Amino acid sequence: MSEPGTTVHLGTPSVRPAEQRDVPRIAATLTVALADSRWVRWALPEDGRMQRLTRLHELDAGHRGVSTGSAWVTEDVTAVATWQPPAGAPGTAPLPDDVRAALDRELPYLSGPHASRVARTRELVDAARPAQPHWWLAHLGTRPSSRRQGMASALLAPVLDRCDAEGTVAATAVYTWANVRFLRRFGFEVDRAMHTADEELPLWLLVRRPRQA
Repeated sequence: MSEPGTTVHLGTPSVRPAEQRDVPRIAATLTVALADSRWVRWALPEDGRMQRLTRLHELDAGHRGVSTGSAWVTEDVTAVATWQPPAGAPGTAPLPDDVRAALDRELPYLSGPHASRVARTRELVDAARPAQPHWWLAHLGTRPSSRRQGMASALLAPVLDRCDAEGTVAATAVYTWANVRFLRRFGFEVDRAMHTADEELPLWLLVRRPRQA
């Protein structure tokens, strides 16, 4: 992956690794992109939902992604992709203790009365993830006003190209069939159809095998 601060030109638009200064805009973009999703209504209580969602994205996408060197943004941060890299991947860093502590402390609070089903679902997904080292697509979102401009494709390219070059698997979990269809364009395929722990929402575990050069 490129050194922090380097712009990677992949046609139009261009993308770059996220920096600390981008964290507030990362949180804002993902919140606007996902505010109306069924998952948000399932995972977060109605009371203060948008504030909770913004803080979730600030921690789990912004601080996690920037500190580990695994978040990518467009130049204006109107689209974001963050990953959880395999341990020891060159160019990435382990999750810092302070970020891990904040996630452990705040995520249950943000989910409020839904914390149990969210945690149990996360355990189900973690148990289903590929056993081998893999890149996990944790967050992908584009502001509605910036969609259909190829931004998501550009954001996915740096890591997926790396996966192909290094022979590494990529994986993710999604909660709508529309997202399954979208990610199939990039080589992801359904590995397992599942449900949340309370059987309320469907979810699909997607895995992408590296493409041969």
